Amino acid sequence: MSFNLENITRENIKDLKPYSSARDEFVSLGEDMVFLDANENPYANGVNRYPDPHQHKLKALLAKQRGINKKQIVLGNGSDEILDLLFRAFCEPNADNIVSLPPTYGMYKVLSATNAVENREVLLNADFQPDIDAIFKVVNKNTKLLFLCSPNNPTGNLIANDLIESILTEFNGLVVMDEAYIDFASTASWINRLDEYPNLVVTQTLSKAYGMAGIRLGMCFASKEITTVLKKIKPPYNVNELTQQRALLGVKNSDKVATQVEEILVERKNLLKALSKISFIRHVYPSEANFLLVKVDDAKLRYEQLLNAGIVIRNRSNQPLCDNTLRFTVGTSEENTKLINVLKEIK
Repeated sequence: MSFNLENITRENIKDLKPYSSARDEFVSLGEDMVFLDANENPYANGVNRYPDPHQHKLKALLAKQRGINKKQIVLGNGSDEILDLLFRAFCEPNADNIVSLPPTYGMYKVLSATNAVENREVLLNADFQPDIDAIFKVVNKNTKLLFLCSPNNPTGNLIANDLIESILTEFNGLVVMDEAYIDFASTASWINRLDEYPNLVVTQTLSKAYGMAGIRLGMCFASKEITTVLKKIKPPYNVNELTQQRALLGVKNSDKVATQVEEILVERKNLLKALSKISFIRHVYPSEANFLLVKVDDAKLRYEQLLNAGIVIRNRSNQPLCDNTLRFTVGTSEENTKLINVLKEIK
């Protein structure tokens, strides 16, 4: 592979000078300073000052936990902002294209349409694994991004390492590993291999295992060269002060996160076993995430019956290869018990 970041970066982005905010020009040294630089309201209430535009404290903690340099991190208003930054930095509208592998996370398709970038979809095979030959048949010199979701949403499975390695080696664009559910998986994050592959980008989130979906904090891990490009175009204060504060508390409390993940994994195993005994369930797919994809006899009917019983799930039947499937998030023991009891009562 002859990957060169310069070759895939948009020309207007190469010459772009990022906006310099007041907090870029001066970072507090922890002293009792008088700030008259940013036209803020001077009356303290905890949020009257602009937040750190580079989230130094949070990045330092994340970098220490993951064993990387904090310059390899970009944080965003949810992972969706990170994904959008990748489109805007590397994909020329109405010219370039990306590759996604349905069934998968729907925002890749939405963002490609929003940014006027062609989305070349290549279906996963029957085992929900990438079809390497089919992928490279649609790749051309204008293919800038390739999205791999592992564990995959909505199928729950991991993408095989040898297939990922093959794509990383052969593809001259950026390979974006979406690891939103990696904390529930039995394999290590691809963050550990950033130094091996200059075209690898890993995205993660605090919305799943960390239980902080409400604060909207997405994380991007990549080479310093890639993060430098993304930092050029990100909004200066994209991660607000309250989000930074709550994220710091949550990331510091790693023991609690680990305990909750272990409990979810136990519940996932129990739920899989119980679902397999329901008469109208045809198949429960193995999962490395905090949800289970389940094939039923009539997804629309079963979805409505559960909704009428006060249980909200997702009908994934509109996804390729997912005919008559429902997706169940793993809840608490009490929630899962209620789900199973309702399923047993359904006729």
